[in-house]
Amino acid sequence: MAHDLADDREAVRAFFGERAARWDARFPEDGPVCTAAVAEIGLRPGDTVLDAGCGTGRALPALRNAVGPEGTVLGADLTPEMLEEAVRAGRNGTALLFLADVAHLPLQEACLDAVFGAGLISHLPGPESGLRELARVVRPRGRLALFHPVGRAALAARRGRQLTPDDIRAEPRLRRLLAATGWRLVSFADEDNRYLALAERLAQ
Repeated sequence: MAHDLADDREAVRAFFGERAARWDARFPEDGPVCTAAVAEIGLRPGDTVLDAGCGTGRALPALRNAVGPEGTVLGADLTPEMLEEAVRAGRNGTALLFLADVAHLPLQEACLDAVFGAGLISHLPGPESGLRELARVVRPRGRLALFHPVGRAALAARRGRQLTPDDIRAEPRLRRLLAATGWRLVSFADEDNRYLALAERLAQ
């Protein structure tokens, strides 16, 4: 099993590494819907938030605005090329960036107030381990936001696929997965122009 997950991580790294230089140009209109999603997390000035799978860091400025200058913004990604693009875009000025697997974060327990994950859930090799690790580093009643700039139906149509009940982002399956890994789903939106699932860290 460990070998399979290692292969999956290499596949994710290769997929995003090859696309990193063109990533921002491919999705130029995602900014406002991403900023709106960040606003729904309920971050407060002084909070500590992680952008898990931050990619080129497009959500980092919105996260910084939400927590203010006294807050802490972290950005972790598995792909070095994505982090290099984030630095090239100057987004390292708003956050501390580091290379890491979301399933093995170099962070202390309960050190975060919230996690933002754009497109994260579909790319977690072994999603249970990734969500369980995020629960480890978030304080009780802290928040997790799983976001995508388009909903499931629009994304499936874009890829020429049909929606299926075993889709990891489908509400019933996601609710069960979150409950099994230390989270409680508190709101769920799956619309043409956004997908946003907000979960709360269960009390320990």
